[in-house]
Amino acid sequence: MSEGLFITFEGGEGGGKTSQSLLLAERLRSLGQKVVLTREPGGTELGKYIRKALVGRTDDPPSSRAELFLYAADRAHHVEKVISPALDAGKVVLCDRFTDATLAYQGYGRGIDLGVINTLNELATGGLKPHRTLWFDLDPEIGLRRSLERENGRGTGELRFEEEALDFHLRVRSGYAEICLRNPERCRRVDCRGSVEEVAKKVWLGVSDLFGGEK
Repeated sequence: MSEGLFITFEGGEGGGKTSQSLLLAERLRSLGQKVVLTREPGGTELGKYIRKALVGRTDDPPSSRAELFLYAADRAHHVEKVISPALDAGKVVLCDRFTDATLAYQGYGRGIDLGVINTLNELATGGLKPHRTLWFDLDPEIGLRRSLERENGRGTGELRFEEEALDFHLRVRSGYAEICLRNPERCRRVDCRGSVEEVAKKVWLGVSDLFGGEK
């Protein structure tokens, strides 16, 4: 059986990654692809517990280094239990956040050494890298407003990163821009401005070559 395709969705808060991953999954399934839709943190049962510690409000939030190791633990388990088996079965894996998120948030955002993060990512993934990464780029002020409005409707309490200072989110955005600049063969920037349908067209333009350029 042929190897599958691994596509990651990256970006700051409120860019619409989750909605667009659902739309892309639906489109790919209509083309006959077998799709696994997942996310980090939280793509496994263990990951759901880790997610609560990472993104939920708590009286004892993890320190920057603890945060880094929690993401790595979630990722190692996720790759072994979900992502690698799906790829080995020839499926398309769509993942909401992966290693680039750790570089952008814990590296550029928190200031942890990028070399340390790269080493930890390599250990957690066993060297697995996405075939394509879509960076959902949006002004952080707009994205944070969208994210807060969405959370008000859901009430999940997952607001720890939204409550960071704007400067943090600006650093995260700069980090993603640098990552994409350094990886032009893998990364595609998606301008998140416009309607859901308009953004979906940009998403498809970013991945259609992986599927024979189908329109």
